[in-house]
Amino acid sequence: MHVLILGGTSEARRLAELLHATPRLRLTSSLAGRVASPRLPPGEVRVGGFGGVEGLAAWVREHRVDVLIDATHPFAGTISFHAALAAATAHVPLLALRRPGWVPVEGDHWHDAGSLEEAARLLPALGRRVFLTTGRMGLAAFAALDELWFLVRSVDPPEPPHPARMEVLLDRGPFTLDGERELLRRHRVDVVVTKDSGGTATAPKLTAAREAGLPVLVVRRPPVPEGVPVVPDPEAAARWVQKRLHGSDFPTTG
Repeated sequence: MHVLILGGTSEARRLAELLHATPRLRLTSSLAGRVASPRLPPGEVRVGGFGGVEGLAAWVREHRVDVLIDATHPFAGTISFHAALAAATAHVPLLALRRPGWVPVEGDHWHDAGSLEEAARLLPALGRRVFLTTGRMGLAAFAALDELWFLVRSVDPPEPPHPARMEVLLDRGPFTLDGERELLRRHRVDVVVTKDSGGTATAPKLTAAREAGLPVLVVRRPPVPEGVPVVPDPEAAARWVQKRLHGSDFPTTG
């Protein structure tokens, strides 16, 4: 059975590790190629786009893919919808692996935004020294906010357009709570902007912001395409694959 994992996340790598040694299973992980030096999972790896829905469906048919798993970032909305359409076109089952989103706790001062553009509109009322952790691909939304100063953390250097007053911190999680406390203190941050990525690797910034009494502007994640079953962790996804490999059904709700 050939399993294609649309990956690029720590959950996708973990799923590949869980499935790699499974007998009678061929495993391919696909990475978008947006990170210069990605952490490669075990098994076969392809890098780059497919060319839209038709390209992905054609690749699935050509390489005799039996199961498609969307384990991309929670904000990779375009590829998720392409995967749903391609799976339906190629008549292969699709599973979405999505880490649970973050939930505010007592003491948090969170403000919701439906998009990066909405976050940019709300931001000037919340602070002047911004810790921006939404990734390098969305900086254009904040480029016109010349009155604000930004600390931007990303894996690779960002490209224009981006805010004029900006310091870039090249780093990759997981991050520690002590490190995030020191970062907020050293740069005199007074507001944090983040996507609701979920998981533990970058969550310490939320705790550090809560301790410092800082507002956090949280961009809501896009929904999983309607009708696609969802599981919350790699272990559940691996069980789903194993049961299909051995001819057993699996519940279709996450």
